[in-house]
Amino acid sequence: MSEMQFLAKGIALAGCGIGAGCALIAGIGPGIGEGNAVAKALEAIGRQPECKGDVTSTMLLGCAIAETTGIYGFVTGLLLIFVAPGMFMGYLG
Repeated sequence: MSEMQFLAKGIALAGCGIGAGCALIAGIGPGIGEGNAVAKALEAIGRQPECKGDVTSTMLLGCAIAETTGIYGFVTGLLLIFVAPGMFMGYLG
């Protein structure tokens, strides 16, 4: 293996690691958003207890949709850690 191939593989692995770290930061957004949604739902239930069922079901649906962003980031991070390096090493020889 030449020095240039060795350097290219190192850069590819570093890029995969940095990309995976950036992708996993996507878990922060859903956590903050879901926390805000639950807080507002509790405020609404506290003000009007008779609408508890409607508020709870809407909140759960919203939290489920918001969580998909974190899941996409997690899956992207896993792919960058476990799949992409093997693909890059195959391309680089």
